[in-house]
Amino acid sequence: MRKATIHRKTNETEIDLTFVIEGTGRSEIGTGVAFLDHVLDSFARHGLFDLTIRAAGDTELGDHHLVEDVGIVLGQAISQALGDHAGIARFADVRVPMDEASASVILDLSGRSYLVFDVGFSSDVVGDLTTQMVPHFFHSLITSAGINAHISASGGNDHHVIEAIFKAFGIALARAAAIERSDVPSTKGVLTG
Repeated sequence: MRKATIHRKTNETEIDLTFVIEGTGRSEIGTGVAFLDHVLDSFARHGLFDLTIRAAGDTELGDHHLVEDVGIVLGQAISQALGDHAGIARFADVRVPMDEASASVILDLSGRSYLVFDVGFSSDVVGDLTTQMVPHFFHSLITSAGINAHISASGGNDHHVIEAIFKAFGIALARAAAIERSDVPSTKGVLTG
């Protein structure tokens, strides 16, 4: 079973996270940012990952530190769970609609991080999550995980847009992480940063 458990404590946050690639879509998430919990549940459910997160932080200052650090730790867990990337499909391209919104996520689990995030939001906050933290969350995750991601979305309702992104990211990650072969999918023979 490909899984990782990480504990991270800083002066700003404390996070315990377990991520299982071959899961059932079960999640137990408590970050203190309810809308982040909601979309992370969608990520796990649609990617069929098992995900447990217990996080606390200085949310009295805003959601920045907590959302950023959850992204960092989830990215570290994804990287650890993938190990040497042997046998993975490596690439995935997924589009997900949610009512009037649609999201596209293209991934390369290359070991090299790069994010293109082409999404505009019409509101500053959805629930208790600031919309400017959505691209920052993915930047933190992508950098820690060593993933090349192109994320784009559009729609009239920012709740739908953000949720479609997290669903598409979960499905794309599951497809790219799927075991399809016996070797490392690279002409170099390794997938590293």
